[in-house]
Amino acid sequence: MYIDPGADTKEGYNISLTSRRLARQVVGDRTPEDRIRQRCAISVGDFVMADLTAFKNNPVDAGLRALEKEVPIITDIRMVQTGIRKKEHGSEVLCALDYGDGISKELGITRSSAGFLALRQKIEGSVIVIGNAPSALLTVCDMIREGVVPALVIGSPVGFVNAAESKELLRTLDVPSVSNRGTRGGTPPAVAVMNEIITMYAERNRKED
Repeated sequence: MYIDPGADTKEGYNISLTSRRLARQVVGDRTPEDRIRQRCAISVGDFVMADLTAFKNNPVDAGLRALEKEVPIITDIRMVQTGIRKKEHGSEVLCALDYGDGISKELGITRSSAGFLALRQKIEGSVIVIGNAPSALLTVCDMIREGVVPALVIGSPVGFVNAAESKELLRTLDVPSVSNRGTRGGTPPAVAVMNEIITMYAERNRKED
């Protein structure tokens, strides 16, 4: 049975269900990855996003294991933090902007990049969700190459400066990741990926109950 933890009313659930039925028809519905593609397409109102979404190193399984362990979920901006569902799981959702002010001023780098540098010790084994800042994703990629290993990286920064390049770099790294090709992206698809994994986690737990 399909559930949507984000639908709190009958009307909301019906809208979600109708959108999902249409997405299933267009995108397909054979794998967990198809479900994520569906939700990404719904999030931006464009089925092209489904074709742009890329997966590496079994990210769905990695995300489910991370939620089971209740590891932190760390985002680049507050919009992503706000959009991620807080129900149906026990992981704390942090925003990098709340950390690293001193680092940002000292090094002259973006606040989101500085925040991830400040959170270095928490990044190991955590879930990273970046929907806006290519600079933050590049910083996380640098840390991964230095030996810091997140459980999962969801990267869909948007824009014409380093967005496509940062996601291409992520896909070269040996970590579980979900990203999208090209300059498109943003908060909606990043949140969509995380929330769909949360939905799968909630469904699995309800079956076990």
